[in-house]
Amino acid sequence: MKIFYSDVHRKHYPPFEVFDGGKRVPYLENPDRMDQILNALKKADWAELTAPLDFGLDPIYAVHDRDYMIFLASAWNEWLDAPRDPEVAASLEQNVFLPATFALRRMPRVPGTLLGKAGYYMMDLSACIVAGTYEAALTSSNCALSAAELISSSTVNLPPSAFALCRPPGHHAGKDYAGGYCFINNASVAANWLSAKGKVAILDIDYHAGNGTQDIFYKRNDVLTISLHGDPDFEYPHFIGYADETGADAGLGFHKNFPLPKGTGDDGYLSALDEALNMIKNFAPNYLVVSAGMDTFDGDPLGTFRVTQNGFSEIGKRIAALHIPTAIIMEGGYANEALGTNIVTLLENFK
Repeated sequence: MKIFYSDVHRKHYPPFEVFDGGKRVPYLENPDRMDQILNALKKADWAELTAPLDFGLDPIYAVHDRDYMIFLASAWNEWLDAPRDPEVAASLEQNVFLPATFALRRMPRVPGTLLGKAGYYMMDLSACIVAGTYEAALTSSNCALSAAELISSSTVNLPPSAFALCRPPGHHAGKDYAGGYCFINNASVAANWLSAKGKVAILDIDYHAGNGTQDIFYKRNDVLTISLHGDPDFEYPHFIGYADETGADAGLGFHKNFPLPKGTGDDGYLSALDEALNMIKNFAPNYLVVSAGMDTFDGDPLGTFRVTQNGFSEIGKRIAALHIPTAIIMEGGYANEALGTNIVTLLENFK
């Protein structure tokens, strides 16, 4: 299996994030996550590390608002050049850019100031921007697009698969906003690129609802989107991911959320997964994109589920049994010591 990866992700490493209640903590979505996965992959004789291709900006502009992308590209340099008072200067010394005011989006209007734009285009305090964020996000999306290109052009007899080792992750990034460690929605960019070649299904198995993916495809019927996640009634992102959100306009019936309770283990998760896989079978897509978050793992610091490594093996086995060309895109997972083993346990079913 080809693994698309780049060390450019290391350029995005905010010094902290702000947790609920205002506590400043070390950034959980950090380069060590990738190191743990790389160490595990290097022990697998079927993993072939490959640098991503450069697809340019057009596939990203096809999914994300152009002005939002311009903001991402320019925000850090504008922040460096902005006049600042002592408090702002102290923040700059931390090498991170964050707004203090966020848009409710009830009457959407993009402000003219940098901090105003930041509050409009950023959903929360985990989407920290540093000097290398934009470059890392672009490279991450190219990893996803490279995986999509491989599965669409493969000449092997068996349904091909590829893994995009993406960092930053993507599924919380919407059409024109960043959030939840995500800036460009890698899975959505890949799925939209594939949709020009045939029908696509996106299966999101990250612990948190794929709000950005839902936002991007909610009115479309050529891409089926499904997300299994912690119920947003108690879990991030709180305001999206409920069971009654099933698409709109042409996309009505082409989105499905499976909000699951705290403590969901292997049996409960696999039961919901089977229902999701039946929906994918009935949709009969030409391609499958899997947003693979490992934060459903028992003991993950950002999750409440109890999925085991045996559970991940069974998840991989059941998805692979669909026999659909599959691009697997790395999302979350923050139990770093187990992260490499968890993702390899999932992936080895596709080799």
